[in-house]
Amino acid sequence: MMGTLMRHALVTGGAGYVGSHACRILAASGYQPVTLDNLSTGHRWAVKWGPLEVGDIADHGLVTALLTKYRPVAVMHFAALSLVGESGSQPARYYETNVAGTLSLLQAMQRHGLDRFVFSSTCATYGEPNSCPIDEATAQQPINTYGRSKLMVETILADFARAYGLRATALRYFNAAGAADADGIGEAHQPETHLIPLVIAAALGQRGPVQVFGEDYPTADETCERDYVHVNDLATAHVRALEFQDANAGFNAFNLGTGRPYSVRQVIAAVAHQAGRPVPHEMAARRAGDPPALFADPRRAREILGWSATQSSLEEIVASAWRWHVGDAKEVRLAV
Repeated sequence: MMGTLMRHALVTGGAGYVGSHACRILAASGYQPVTLDNLSTGHRWAVKWGPLEVGDIADHGLVTALLTKYRPVAVMHFAALSLVGESGSQPARYYETNVAGTLSLLQAMQRHGLDRFVFSSTCATYGEPNSCPIDEATAQQPINTYGRSKLMVETILADFARAYGLRATALRYFNAAGAADADGIGEAHQPETHLIPLVIAAALGQRGPVQVFGEDYPTADETCERDYVHVNDLATAHVRALEFQDANAGFNAFNLGTGRPYSVRQVIAAVAHQAGRPVPHEMAARRAGDPPALFADPRRAREILGWSATQSSLEEIVASAWRWHVGDAKEVRLAV
């Protein structure tokens, strides 16, 4: 019988931000992660815990060959385009990659008899809910192409579960943040659109002042509030989802958040505290489509998956991200 350490998991997008952290947790949990990534946004330096296979999820022949070569027990699917603004100007590209690419992957799995799938979904499938916290029963009404592409995949997964017996789990992230800095992986997007790394870059003098979009929201300090989740906590949830699938068939979805939002001003203050100096920032007009607050009701993940965010205080998130961004090896990592 194959030993525990020989259980392979195919991780699409495993050279990316959340995917690389999931590979780290998989390896610590007795799996051998195999990364499939076309490196369009991922990084070779982030693949540390198993082999890297360079290619695209839409390459049916390659995916089939990898399934035959490694015989994985599951697929964790992170490969996707994820820039909200870009999704509106390039919808064909987003639907081709996020929807058609995923469908091709699922069909290869089906032909290979592989029936376990963990999907990197998003709270963007909810759009702009009327109230918070957001639970899994909240209506999914995405307001951008990115969110719609993820919801389409969730619909496909539910249909595949009913028709073909696929065990599929969709994990709807709120705001991924932080880093596994001691292991040399963290957030490195080009372009960077996430608040915490933008604030850190401003504090380090690597960019101009951070823009704060809106200071007249009905929140405690009148700036937007969001639910930040440490990427290590997100990664742990993926392994919990695999364990859940051992005894549970069908399609299931879980929100991954803390239930406690932090404001833009709080993020800036936390980075300033870590840096020991003020963060340059300036006020700007509201952006269309920015709700005052978005945060999860994470009870279902806690009660069913046995998962909760344990590293996701704002202080822990910012400290780990800061250490990674100022690390001596960062320039080497980004040059690879």
